[in-house]
Amino acid sequence: MKKTMLVLRHELVTTLRRRSYLLLAFGIPLLAILVFAGYTIIKSDSAGNADAASATETSELEVEGYVDQSGLIRVIPQSVPPGHLVAYAGEELAQQALASGEISAYYIVPEDYMETDKIFHVYPDSRPLTSDGQERVMLWTLLVNLLDGDAQLAGRVWDPMDLKVTNLAPSPENDRSSGEDCSRPGFACQSNPLIRYLPMAMAVLFMTFFMTTSTHLLGNISTEKENRTIEVLMLSVSPRQMLAGKIIGLGMTGLLQFIAWIGAVFALISLGGQTLNLPPGFTFPASLLAWGLVFFLLGYAVYATLMAGVGALAPKLKEANQVTFVVLSPLLAGYVVGVVATAAGAAHAALPTALSLFPLTAPVVMMMRLTTTGVPLWQLLLSAGLMMVTAYLILRAVAAMFHAQNLLSGQSFSLGRFFGAFLGRT
Repeated sequence: MKKTMLVLRHELVTTLRRRSYLLLAFGIPLLAILVFAGYTIIKSDSAGNADAASATETSELEVEGYVDQSGLIRVIPQSVPPGHLVAYAGEELAQQALASGEISAYYIVPEDYMETDKIFHVYPDSRPLTSDGQERVMLWTLLVNLLDGDAQLAGRVWDPMDLKVTNLAPSPENDRSSGEDCSRPGFACQSNPLIRYLPMAMAVLFMTFFMTTSTHLLGNISTEKENRTIEVLMLSVSPRQMLAGKIIGLGMTGLLQFIAWIGAVFALISLGGQTLNLPPGFTFPASLLAWGLVFFLLGYAVYATLMAGVGALAPKLKEANQVTFVVLSPLLAGYVVGVVATAAGAAHAALPTALSLFPLTAPVVMMMRLTTTGVPLWQLLLSAGLMMVTAYLILRAVAAMFHAQNLLSGQSFSLGRFFGAFLGRT
């Protein structure tokens, strides 16, 4: 046990010191949370600033004047505060008021305004270049007067559409009548694409985590075999101790990555309900996270031991990488079946049920079934038990391969010899 712990510690410390691992495992999820939080804060601040601007708009108005040579302006709208738009009989009076500081600017409405639509805006040279003025006050006054003083009609012309956004995602109370279930991730929710396709995204992350961790174990073993470090290592530890230490050590790093990413997804969903347009009754089941952790560990154990067997038989890392797709093909096939079955509402059909119990496809297919429908407890326990037994048997077989690796050294990798070694024929 002590030797196993030494190997475990070495793999764990070596992986945690890699910057690429830290960036992928923790940097990207943290960056995603920070970016999403910043976007949410900016969005809420902009909405708050817009409300505050509309509330303080009146109090920040400057006093301006106008000279109406056309006789169009007969009334000043009630929404314009008294004394903020002053009429002058002539331009000379307006210029005197501007020079004395009584007004900040003034407008001239020419006699031919109705034909030319031209209005002159006069302001002092000292006006800041960044100032946008408040032409909207004069524009609103002209609009009301053009419509014979009807402020209500002018408001319709000014803003002809009061858009009301309605979320068509059904609430939990309406799920039964609409036939949808948007209270949890799954294809049963038709109106919200995020909820609908969240199981597929989770399955991709789930599969990617232990695939990358398993292939990393393959790379370690193949590299140590090429530089003959593994021969020195096996003088001090048994093959089973070495494999157990490597698998558990790298499994812990993969588990940390799994927790970080799933935790980031859970945080984004929990904190960004309004930003992501999630219905009020949506929840992410805690049982799904718990079973996800179980099947992640067991799925990693099965495929990590398989990858270790490839590393034991392949003479070079390049040749071992070429076989990776063959070893992972059951996992990819299970993902395709799981997506098709859940999209068609046939998660309890014979094929997906069988694949959710088969150890090489169970990690992905069972998780896809869990996200869409309830899975009987006995199927969950049976699937987990079969995966546990499979991982143990493969570990024993791979340990036997390491006993015979010197005899196999230099030979090209073949599936026949690979499966024969599992059966003890080599």
